[in-house]
Amino acid sequence: MNSYRLTVLTPLLVGDGQKLAPIDYMVWKDQVNVLDQRRIFQLLAKGPRLDPYLSQIRKAEKLDFASWGGYAQNYASRRIPFEHPSASQYYSRTSPENLFIPTFATTPGAQIYIPASALKGPLRTALLMARASEGQWQAFAAKLQIAERPPRYPAEGLESLALGSAGVSRSRSLMIADSRPIAPGGATRIFLLRTSTLLARGNRLELGWKMSPRGAVESRRPADSTPHFAEMAVPGTVFEGTVARSPGLSREEMLRALRWKEAAGPREFAAAANEASERLLAVQRRYAEAADLPLVAQSIDKLAQRLQAIRGEGRSCLLCFGWGTGFLAKAAAADINADPFRQILRSLPVYQQPLRSGLPFPKTRRIVFLNDQPAALPGWVELAFEEA
Repeated sequence: MNSYRLTVLTPLLVGDGQKLAPIDYMVWKDQVNVLDQRRIFQLLAKGPRLDPYLSQIRKAEKLDFASWGGYAQNYASRRIPFEHPSASQYYSRTSPENLFIPTFATTPGAQIYIPASALKGPLRTALLMARASEGQWQAFAAKLQIAERPPRYPAEGLESLALGSAGVSRSRSLMIADSRPIAPGGATRIFLLRTSTLLARGNRLELGWKMSPRGAVESRRPADSTPHFAEMAVPGTVFEGTVARSPGLSREEMLRALRWKEAAGPREFAAAANEASERLLAVQRRYAEAADLPLVAQSIDKLAQRLQAIRGEGRSCLLCFGWGTGFLAKAAAADINADPFRQILRSLPVYQQPLRSGLPFPKTRRIVFLNDQPAALPGWVELAFEEA
């Protein structure tokens, strides 16, 4: 059995669907203090203050720091620092409905880890991109055009053509385990993100920032937009786990039955992922230029340089996945603004209105702010397959 080593290159959030509500934490000394509510209840139950505390939790959008701040200091189960002190100021000015903080996936012991499904998804998408032929894309587009109603799982037909049916899909030949858990202390921070957009100004495009619920801010000032806060792994964090080939799909008689030359292994998945990442980085670089985001462009250039450096190794690849990475990181097409992919999007009602705008699609990105400046796109990692 072999192993893998995942190194975070830009802030990464692989969540489990959980969020910290504004009454679950307090901000103090530029950090999020997650309240240990069980301990607090046990303490307050010994005196007369439990009822007032429960009453405030039921009514409040945030806990009153003047009354209950001492509990944040003394009864916090976790203390997660902000990436930059300015985030505390933005937090205090943000409406409570925008202060739900998605958190990293954790084990029952409160250690963070990367679920295997989160890794297998982008690898499968990359393999689909590498194997889907032009003819298969066109056949898929034609099928959607004549369908009486949009299918519930639009890409299912294409995946069956390119990768095989669910039971014998080529992506099943690689078995990846959850990463080994690590202590979150020092590995995660609360990062500030904002949503950028492109605004049409005559014959040119300008950068705008999304404000909830008013839409795009007609300004280049990021501070006018709605901030998003998320617990993310800091660049340089390393996760490790095991990986193996499926013994059943690697047997000669199975390969003959499926008419496969060989089962896809780490090298095939790494090559497909690097090809997909090269195309995605090129699209993201054009967006950064159009939106005039120089620090984001510099970050993308560093990722592109790293991609070229590891390509010769054959067993390492760049991936983009996790919270905030957007539509492009999940799409199995190199150029979504060209047919037949654009024709496919027009067949799906959810994308028809954005495509009619005439603006590049998609026109928004989640941008990670570092040192209070728009600096990077989330979710980029380096994945290295290592032999035992």
